[in-house]
Amino acid sequence: MKKILAGVARFQKEVFPQYRDHFAKIAGRQEPFALFITCADSRILPNLLTQTEPGDLFICRDVGNIVPPFGSVYGGVSATIEYSVAVLRVRDIIVCGHSDCGAMRGLLDPESLKALPGVLEWLRYSEDPRRAVMEHASHLSYADKLQLLIEENVVTQLEHLRTHPAVANGLAAGTLNLHGWVYEIETGHVRAYESETGKFVPVNEDEAGPVYRESGEEGDVELLCR
Repeated sequence: MKKILAGVARFQKEVFPQYRDHFAKIAGRQEPFALFITCADSRILPNLLTQTEPGDLFICRDVGNIVPPFGSVYGGVSATIEYSVAVLRVRDIIVCGHSDCGAMRGLLDPESLKALPGVLEWLRYSEDPRRAVMEHASHLSYADKLQLLIEENVVTQLEHLRTHPAVANGLAAGTLNLHGWVYEIETGHVRAYESETGKFVPVNEDEAGPVYRESGEEGDVELLCR
């Protein structure tokens, strides 16, 4: 706690004064332009990664950057999605996985989660990508299977997102776009899912970036395990 409290003091004395006008502007109202769904992993800082300001992102974090299908469980994730789209009118939703994800490691070794029933139950929403990897990519090395599972999990959670009524309505109206990212902690690189090729490609600041489209649409190529 000493480090945390010292940080708060430093923020109040050194950082906040630089943002005083900005905080005064947003103090009574928030207008984020994107919902950023990512893992609870302590190594991921969404605003640092995207270089965004306070008020720009509505952020949802959980183990494994998981989005349960609508109706399967009502809780913080579904409430965050509904509020961000229906009330805050975000224009984009990003599901961001990351390298060396402990949740995905656990999926590859379910025995390691026996003492963590809460985690094991939560990860059932990633069972489809786990099964796909184990059935169709068992020949790969552990590192390659982990990387593939991280990517497959992001695409699966995008599919789950589409089941949420607020998201479905936004997509139908053309006011909302979905994006799937994988962040490489060790390099800082970010790759985005490209539906046309079924692959994750480097993001380009000169372009809007790949937009996720539902599997089965014309021109859509699925990932290796799908």
